[in-house]
Amino acid sequence: MKILLLGKGGQVGWELQRSLSSLGQVTALDFNSAGPEAAPHLKADFSQPEQVAALVQAFKPDVIVNAAAHTAVDQAESEPELARAINATAPGLIALEAAKLGALLVHFSTDYVFDGSGSAARNESSPTAP
Repeated sequence: MKILLLGKGGQVGWELQRSLSSLGQVTALDFNSAGPEAAPHLKADFSQPEQVAALVQAFKPDVIVNAAAHTAVDQAESEPELARAINATAPGLIALEAAKLGALLVHFSTDYVFDGSGSAARNESSPTAP
């Protein structure tokens, strides 16, 4: 099984590199990494969403694990276009490419999506707050 891990340099990505290795062939990338053999000229630079989509197309993974995000909240508020490209546009394009390939997509979110109240589990259709 070919697994593409995006965001390998963050806390979650670093841990996922170790835990995913027992499940298949893991290619772990971040914005500084050269792409896999199929696309060494492409990087997982989420500020360039089309490039990330092209990387997924070239690699053709069975599973995509996205742990990449713009997590500096203050910076995201002062650079909304960059934050949107990294946290919304690129993941959206990855989802479209995953659907075309029939690949499983696992996307990690941040703790700022929900306000922390309540004890019920959340899913993709849960209302966000704030």
